[in-house]
Amino acid sequence: MTLPYLLRLVLLVSLNIAARGEGSWWDLIPEGFRLIFPLVLFLVNLLVLAVVLYLAGLIVVGGKRARFSDAFIISLLGTVLSSVFFLFIPYGLLALALSILTWLFLIKRLYETGWFGAIAVGILAIIVFLAVTVILALFFGILDILMERFLPFMILTS
Repeated sequence: MTLPYLLRLVLLVSLNIAARGEGSWWDLIPEGFRLIFPLVLFLVNLLVLAVVLYLAGLIVVGGKRARFSDAFIISLLGTVLSSVFFLFIPYGLLALALSILTWLFLIKRLYETGWFGAIAVGILAIIVFLAVTVILALFFGILDILMERFLPFMILTS
């Protein structure tokens, strides 16, 4: 299944559940996994963000100043502080501005670079993230096509 198909499926199931008045898609997750699901999602996002920041830091500031531990700390503190800003500041644009400044400040301090270097790392991290996302979407899209065409054949012959 491709990501757009899964998102469409989640949307349709959510609309179906909402139309019947049964609750939200969150109700589809078993009770035992409701605490584990967001925690695993947070950790996976944290790891992916750390890898992307590390790669961007390697390219912009070099290997001596960009360490994976620094990238992990940047992603952890940036994620937590951004979440706090969006939770407790009622004005979305102010929370967004503070969040961007926090990310840039963390990159500046931990990668020991200037403001322009931090901006360059941030922009490159966004580009690397989008490139990896497109590559994974293409890979899984192609994988989905291959599975649709050859999996029934393999099941019938085995």
